Amino acid sequence: MNEKYMPKDIETKWQTVWSQEKAFSCEMNRQKPEYYVLEMFPYPSGNLHMGHVRNYSIGDVIARFKRMKGYNVLHPMGWDSFGMPAENAAIKHGIHPSKWTWENITNMRRQQQELGLSYDWDREVATCHPDYYRWTQWLFLLMYNRGLAYKKKAAVNWCNECNTVLANEQVIDGQCWRCDSVVVKKELEQWFLRITDYADRLLADLSELSGWPERVKTMQENWIGRSVGAEFSFRLAEGEGEIPVYTTRQDTVFGVTYIVLAPEHPLVETLIAGKETEAPVRSFVERVRNLSEINRTSTDTEKEGMFTGAYALHPFTDEKVPIWVANYVLFEYGTGAVMGVPAHDERDWQFATKYGLEKKLVIQPEGQSLSIETMDGAYDGAGVMVDSGEFTGKDNEVGKEAIADSFEKKGIGKRRVNYRLRDWLISRQRYWGAPIPIIYCPDCGAVPVPEKDLPVMLPEDVSFDTGSVSPLAKTESFVKCQCPVCGKDARRETDTMDTFICSSWYFIRYTSPDCVTGPFDTQKANYWMPVDQYIGGIEHAILHLLYSRFFTKVLKDAGLINVNEPFKNLLTQGMVIKDGAKMSKSKGNVVSPEEIVQKYGADTARLFILFAAPPERDLEWSDQGVEGSYRFLNRLWRIVAHYAPQMGTTKNLDPAQLTKDEKELRRILHVTIKRVAEDIEGRFNFNTAISAIMELVNAMYHLKDQTANADSAMMRETVSALLRMMAAFAPHITEELWHEAGFAGSVHNQAWPNFDPEAVKVDEVEVVLQINGKVRDKILAPFGIGAQELEKLALSQEKVQSLIAGKQVVKVICVPQRLVNIVVK
Repeated sequence: MNEKYMPKDIETKWQTVWSQEKAFSCEMNRQKPEYYVLEMFPYPSGNLHMGHVRNYSIGDVIARFKRMKGYNVLHPMGWDSFGMPAENAAIKHGIHPSKWTWENITNMRRQQQELGLSYDWDREVATCHPDYYRWTQWLFLLMYNRGLAYKKKAAVNWCNECNTVLANEQVIDGQCWRCDSVVVKKELEQWFLRITDYADRLLADLSELSGWPERVKTMQENWIGRSVGAEFSFRLAEGEGEIPVYTTRQDTVFGVTYIVLAPEHPLVETLIAGKETEAPVRSFVERVRNLSEINRTSTDTEKEGMFTGAYALHPFTDEKVPIWVANYVLFEYGTGAVMGVPAHDERDWQFATKYGLEKKLVIQPEGQSLSIETMDGAYDGAGVMVDSGEFTGKDNEVGKEAIADSFEKKGIGKRRVNYRLRDWLISRQRYWGAPIPIIYCPDCGAVPVPEKDLPVMLPEDVSFDTGSVSPLAKTESFVKCQCPVCGKDARRETDTMDTFICSSWYFIRYTSPDCVTGPFDTQKANYWMPVDQYIGGIEHAILHLLYSRFFTKVLKDAGLINVNEPFKNLLTQGMVIKDGAKMSKSKGNVVSPEEIVQKYGADTARLFILFAAPPERDLEWSDQGVEGSYRFLNRLWRIVAHYAPQMGTTKNLDPAQLTKDEKELRRILHVTIKRVAEDIEGRFNFNTAISAIMELVNAMYHLKDQTANADSAMMRETVSALLRMMAAFAPHITEELWHEAGFAGSVHNQAWPNFDPEAVKVDEVEVVLQINGKVRDKILAPFGIGAQELEKLALSQEKVQSLIAGKQVVKVICVPQRLVNIVVK
């Protein structure tokens, strides 16, 4: 056995063996419980970063641990490989997106393999491969045929730099999430998916997800944004027409002092026509329409508005109510109009204060008397209705129902459930994505591409000149086609799908990646799904996770899968930061995983990133921490090398024959076995699990210092258990040491070590002796000694007798196994 730990040689050796033997491949096996562990697949940008290493290392520990616990484990990897960066690279460097993407995949796959990750590489998928996007298109047509995919003209978020539409979630502070360019609004015919049809289920079924962080579930609840209220109308004071509004606070309707329309509301043009407000309002509308919805509704955004010059009539009092246009109202939410109640809504209070609008108090808190003159903000709590006509004196919650009843009785309104969630806009005017499989025929209209003609392939002969037109739209060989219904000349849809479509079902494709009769084999999908443990960043809490849940529910409704939710348990790991900030090239604080692996080995990189912090917290990079992990692996190597020659025995372990020091090591061993299993399985506290193993190694060194030759059977048990526990964290060094120590097979195919409760029992325990609460001595007492015997033992101690001589013992307090407190005076 080499005296020195040589990680590079060891890791290359075992990675080759594992690859050749397909060590981590799996198939359906109903003789074992199944377990599906999955890390979110990466975009192939070219190189792994430390966030990737952390994500994959966490998943690999879980996968290896579960295998050793007897599970049939599915642990796959693939590539979320469509998207704008590849196309931007084509424009910038003149390289085809396909070539750029596949070269990056090759490099990143190599980096993953060098980390020793236990993936079943036979299940690898790439969303840009025709064998994959064929089925992405098939799933779009499934949605289309089920009435869930439709096209309409809509004002969309548009990035002039990327020349594409962005979903609301892809607009951050008014800027494109990819390139940080200012996002504007543009009217385009776009494809949507009716995710709103599933809003109630997406919300209600969150209660099934007991293994998800509450924070993530709350984020999804807020994004879906279900609210229960009422919709009613204000008649226009001049001419015909009315303005419907939606509110959850109909109890404050008598406090309405103005109405606000969204800039996009079709009534705006009618209301300002011919008025002196026409030009300034139109200019204001144009400016506001180009702001993102997220930016407009942010609490940090200043509320702006303009009076249209028109009025509406209050439905109960017939008073004239001024109609305004403001930046904080969205046309697609509710009715595109809201009632302004400054006294009972903080946003309305600020708006009314800014523009000098009237404020009416109509809810008084129980037992108090507020007045507009003394208030410095809105009162939005519960109370009693005042100045509210026939509803005056009612509790406001009772009043809500009474006013809703009145709306319905008068025929001017009704109860309504509303959602913040809107249908998913999936059209993208880009090349590097899955083409939308629709053909437009002048006679037949929009016609789905027949299943036999899928996939609609991306053409190779495209131009990537910058401009607002998609490269596909400029490629005649792609656009021109025949109608599959009538055979006449037709044209293809030139939009591609949002890449979140591709990632909304990939986890099911892994269950049968070679299936050619459908997107997946239903029997295999039902065997493996749902994913038992999903691991990824909190930044995907809304987009990816919500879309994946939607897709899974649609597939279940279509009878293609049995599960209702895709991910049973979710772990959102923290970021890897350095110098207090997330690693980025612009900050100059990037640490390359490849450099760490080359210098210290993959096992060191993995061990540090698992040991430095609990997985859900941010991890501060530490060069000293990396070196410390490397030193520990060297200590592990040396201690196993020391005991390996002493373990060539077939004798059975007899705990009764062990020395005191050997018994203590065996006790620590079994405490560690229990702790590590609990820390991995129950809490994912990998850092404390590794810490426990480090304590075990320290105890082994202590025994080495005490005796030259320890009991060979006991050391065989110790080294075997130690290597099996470490195998999930540091797979290469443990595989090498397992063989060097003379054990058969692969360490990764062994069972998790058994915990022996008898081994952790001790013959003696240390008991603290106190006199009047102050520690005076410590003694060793037989384990399990009773209180009376412990009291006698304590009082018989020579030191205790000298300290209490001449004093009266008032009482003796015994805490078995821990302490004796003698109270004297």
